[in-house]
Amino acid sequence: MADAPHEESEAPPAGSTEGGPSPAETATFERYPADASSAQNPWPRLGSRFEQGLSLSRVVIIVPVVVLLLSAMASFAYGTDVFVRSIIRVVDDPQLTSHNLGFLLLLTDLFLVGATLMIAAFGFYDLFIGRIGASGSGARLPGWLRIQDLDDLKARVISMIVLVAAVSFVVVAVESKSGLDTLYLGVGVAVVIVALTGFLRFGRTDGGKR
Repeated sequence: MADAPHEESEAPPAGSTEGGPSPAETATFERYPADASSAQNPWPRLGSRFEQGLSLSRVVIIVPVVVLLLSAMASFAYGTDVFVRSIIRVVDDPQLTSHNLGFLLLLTDLFLVGATLMIAAFGFYDLFIGRIGASGSGARLPGWLRIQDLDDLKARVISMIVLVAAVSFVVVAVESKSGLDTLYLGVGVAVVIVALTGFLRFGRTDGGKR
């Protein structure tokens, strides 16, 4: 009578992972842990520190902001000095002559230049540092002077430049004795104003859309 076949369990072949990781794999995991790649690559940490330093570097915009404010005050002071030194001459000759009218327009031009410099200073601070008065109920800028993006800064500065150019032309036109030179100057100022207006209209970073 034949013996019943014996059921023998076959041993898993060498290197098989059916019964768990092999000793060689276990040794490999212990030698190279999962976070070894991140420990050997310090760039994420260095990159984060570099980004922090780059973000903090924007405070250097304080330098041009201060210079612009000082220049604005210098323009206001110069206009005031011109007014004080010339007011006696205007009082002695109160008639509305071309010289007196040009003097008043010159004062307007100087103060407009100072205002333009102040607008640029406020715009730089708003764009790079933060909103003026945003953290409290203290001094706040009027709505028309709040700069939201670079297009707002360009619009305000270019508008002031156009105004200054127009006033400067009127000053020359009032005191000029040569009609042809005044005409040439007027054409040049008109070309500049048209170019600035076109740039303001079509040179927006959002494609000219408001």
